[in-house]
Amino acid sequence: MLRIGIAASKMSKGNLLSYNFYVILIACLLSFFIFLICGFSILLIIFLVSLVLHALRPTDFHAGWVHMFKICLVVLGLVVGLLNAVAIFKNIQFTKNKI
Repeated sequence: MLRIGIAASKMSKGNLLSYNFYVILIACLLSFFIFLICGFSILLIIFLVSLVLHALRPTDFHAGWVHMFKICLVVLGLVVGLLNAVAIFKNIQFTKNKI
């Protein structure tokens, strides 16, 4: 999370408004990337487990898996959103540092 502030400070070159913009932009892009990778992993695992269980017991589990996938994505979205909020609030600045 601290690297977001370091990258934003190098990109903004001393401008406080652009620093805060870059902090929010980097944190949101990173959260979106994490959400996509983890969401695809969850989809792949649920699909593989569905295939294995379908081979063992050939009944219709399709509706249950879709509901489980939705629950997993909602929980993943909440966790990623919370981490995004923490990263933004940890790196945002309201006054310029005198270093």
